[in-house]
Amino acid sequence: MNVSNLLKPKKIALVGASEREGSFGGDTCKNIMDFSDSSKYYFVNPKREEVFGQKCYKSVGDIPDNIDMVIICTPQSTVLDILQQSYEKGCKGAVVYASGYSETGTEEGREEERKLIDLCKELGIALLGPNCGGFINYIDDVYSFAFVAEKRDRKGTVGLVSQSGQLALSLMDNPKGKFSYVISSGNSSVVKVEEYLDYLVDDEDTKVVAAYLEGVSKPEIFVNALKKAALKRKPIVILKTGRSEKGSAISASHTGSLSGSDKTYDALFKKFGVIRVNDMEELLSMTHLLSTIKEYPKNARFAAMNLSGGETIITADIGSLKGINYPDFTDNTMKKLTEMLPSYATPNNPLDMTASLSYDSEKYAGALRAVMDDPNIDMVLIGYTLLLNIADPCIYYMTEGIEKVVKEGNTKPMVMIPYVENTRNPEYAERLEKAGVSILPPVVYAMEILKKFSEFIEYNPDEHTLDIGLPTDDKKETRRFLSEHESKIMLGNAGIPVPKEDIAKDKEEALGMAGKIGYPLVMKIESADIPHKSDAGGVKLNINSEKDVKKAYDEIMDSVTKYNSTAKINGILMQEMLPKGTELIIGVNNDPLYGPMILCGLGGVFVEIFKDVSLYPAPLNHKEALEMVKSLKGYPLLTGYRGGNELDVEALVDLIVKVSNFAIENKNTVAEIDINPVFLYEKGEGLSVADSLIIVKE
Repeated sequence: MNVSNLLKPKKIALVGASEREGSFGGDTCKNIMDFSDSSKYYFVNPKREEVFGQKCYKSVGDIPDNIDMVIICTPQSTVLDILQQSYEKGCKGAVVYASGYSETGTEEGREEERKLIDLCKELGIALLGPNCGGFINYIDDVYSFAFVAEKRDRKGTVGLVSQSGQLALSLMDNPKGKFSYVISSGNSSVVKVEEYLDYLVDDEDTKVVAAYLEGVSKPEIFVNALKKAALKRKPIVILKTGRSEKGSAISASHTGSLSGSDKTYDALFKKFGVIRVNDMEELLSMTHLLSTIKEYPKNARFAAMNLSGGETIITADIGSLKGINYPDFTDNTMKKLTEMLPSYATPNNPLDMTASLSYDSEKYAGALRAVMDDPNIDMVLIGYTLLLNIADPCIYYMTEGIEKVVKEGNTKPMVMIPYVENTRNPEYAERLEKAGVSILPPVVYAMEILKKFSEFIEYNPDEHTLDIGLPTDDKKETRRFLSEHESKIMLGNAGIPVPKEDIAKDKEEALGMAGKIGYPLVMKIESADIPHKSDAGGVKLNINSEKDVKKAYDEIMDSVTKYNSTAKINGILMQEMLPKGTELIIGVNNDPLYGPMILCGLGGVFVEIFKDVSLYPAPLNHKEALEMVKSLKGYPLLTGYRGGNELDVEALVDLIVKVSNFAIENKNTVAEIDINPVFLYEKGEGLSVADSLIIVKE
């Protein structure tokens, strides 16, 4: 579908035009009349001669010109006929507000949506909705939106796609909301939400792409949009819901779309440098920051300039908790600031300027320039709570000082951080915004936003494999467990180190194999029907003699038979006893939307209790694998923490890459891989795979 046919029409017909307040037809008519040129639109209603003083046509066919897009404000039962009429007038785009489709969860609703999709495909009509709020193209003044908002200028550079119309309206109601497009996508039955994102990534009038996202149905389009944005360094900010079990269930029933695994989305966003936010305030403030700053810094080293000691301490504390980098000023900067500040002030970063410099625009500009000129600093955080009703005049001088520095040129980015939430003075908020200064929410929110902004700045697409092992086989599948030995054969053939082992069919074979492998050794039940061998009493460690072999053989067989009398037993797996090392787990989960996801973590209690794991989409390179390992809370234990031995992290990274390659090569046949435990040894001594389990798709 050509999305521009929908979003950039020249001539529009609105069917169901009305003067009734609170109706789709009435409110959309008001919006169109308020914001669009009268030569662009036609109103249609067979029961009216005019609406709000504008001529009203009896049908789409009566309109004297061809149309590019139709807005259908009438009930579901009328939609297909109106689309057909509109097509005959040259229409290639449509907005359908009506509900009663797949979002109802009924077979009748799903059937009506199938009919709608089929007709649009047949006619080549790009359709927004159904069950949506419409869209606004602020660049070309196209206003096909069903909700009424305060009449003011909202034109900006943020392209917003929202699967909720009410949330889109909430963002528009905030004075910080400045948009290129606002798209309430609804069911996204014809044009998918991913296609709008892809369009906005390519759109030259959109600097920042924002989305409220409940689910994705076309992962290949979604991933392609993320990849393009990463290569262009165009920020994408996403509020992805469905994190909790309840939230995910509500999301699925609300849109009928797949919400996917939430941890998968975290991993996907990390790979492509997407900024994930937690709520609407963060979404709004992050996009405002990204759209207001004229040029992003190359590094994320911050200086904070405050008017009081208390504000300075709060900025230092919260910033440090969030991982904000406050480098020390150079000696030259310290000298300049010492000369400017009162004798009782000591310059540091964060900086307590005292209030004295804030009542003189020249002095404030001088201090600001001194900090900006510091080679250790990339961005300045200005601490100040801008109030609606200004009593203290220092903001006058501060703003003049900021404007003076900006006018001089060669400035570094700035943001303003208040210390309590308050309604902001619109005059000074606008002046600061024109100077490129975004006003963030109070400190805790601000530092969270700046931390994510830092990660975006530091993201380098050249260091990432911007590909995903998307599934190419969407058939329904059954799953089958492989035995441990079968699993290890597959891994060994992929170059993954597995221990010496063999299968004994009886006790005599077990004794012979024990002699060949050598003591000590491990004996395990070999059966695909018993994937959790320890639970069945099917594992014996530290076998050191023939006597131990005989005893272990009998005990395993007896215990396993009691555990599962119908299990198919291949024999006893005789395996060399590996030297004890630091336990890790490497795994693969083949996500139904995005393909193989690689997991790594420290084993034992770290994975069982602390859930200390990292997840990342395959394929990945050595750098990405190393970042996975470094992201673990227990990573210091691998690097010689507090006198411990430095472990062979390079061998672990190499294993992760090999597992990733194996998962990609077998993405249509392997559902899951569990390599647990992996024993990691001292640096230079490598690692060993002690146990593994592969689940295949059939």
